[in-house]
Amino acid sequence: MSTNGNGQDQALVSINNLKMYFPITQGIIFQRHVGDIKAVDGVSFDIKRGETLGLVGESGCGKSTTGRAILQLYRPTDGSVRFEGTELTTLKGESLRKVRRHIQMIFQDPYASLNPRMTVGSIVGEPLEVHNILSGKARRERVRELLEIVGLNPYFINRYPHEFSGGQRQRIGVARALAVQPDFIVCDEPISALDVSIQAQVINLLERLQEEFGLTYLFIAHDLAVVRHISDRIAVMYLGKIVELTDRATLYREPLHPYTQALLSAVPIPDPIAEAEREKKRVILQGDVPSPANPPQGCNFCTRCPAKSRALKEKGIDCDVVEPEFREVESNHWVACHLY
Repeated sequence: MSTNGNGQDQALVSINNLKMYFPITQGIIFQRHVGDIKAVDGVSFDIKRGETLGLVGESGCGKSTTGRAILQLYRPTDGSVRFEGTELTTLKGESLRKVRRHIQMIFQDPYASLNPRMTVGSIVGEPLEVHNILSGKARRERVRELLEIVGLNPYFINRYPHEFSGGQRQRIGVARALAVQPDFIVCDEPISALDVSIQAQVINLLERLQEEFGLTYLFIAHDLAVVRHISDRIAVMYLGKIVELTDRATLYREPLHPYTQALLSAVPIPDPIAEAEREKKRVILQGDVPSPANPPQGCNFCTRCPAKSRALKEKGIDCDVVEPEFREVESNHWVACHLY
């Protein structure tokens, strides 16, 4: 299923019905499979070359797992992941390693994602060594160049991660991702562990690099203000499923899914005096997010949805029983809700 509105032929990355289940087992010696944690449950979307697709949702909804499953860091339970027409889920060994040169990841925690026993030169140069791109003096010069590109002193090449601040460490992570000149980068909440002042610097760096090298991003975050700034289109995720997908202007102007409306109503108001901001209605959701090990039978959001009774009254559909289809209700605006 293509969800970019322009057909799959223009998509750099195409994800169709992606599922990532983690088995639940019981027993110490003879373990038996008693269920699954449905971290990602039937996700479909396309990412066009050169664009930034923002993936938002509350903690635990499956955003990071989706990113890792796309890159095959987790091998998906089911579904299709195509990169430039190549099916990644069936690739193994050398074939997968060759594709990984073109798809990279910037990890969430700049403190945990860098090996403390390796120098900056070794960390940034490791992808060049793994993919047999450069060696010796040429590799060292390339590492210096990469550090300069991300705004770090090239003479830091012999220092260790503990000698850097959080923002500098994240720049090292960005340099490592850029080393093999990828086409597609999954940015897994790359600023959530940083101070606010440093967040803006890293966002500006990512935007500059995208323009300079023609990169394509999947930008995972839960900060809606940041996602609005950097993304071309935004996908909203809840309990392992995409509930809404459209361009950023449409999403913020006319959110359709009740969960999206609740998310946007929680964004801090920059100008409370403005009439448009005063008219915004705050939506406070009741209850807790269900367990991904035992999601609701019908709509995943039905246990907390303020519009559930409206769907039954207007459409005659019981959200507790019938799962909504993820469909295009307007041009390039996809939503999974019985109201549309």
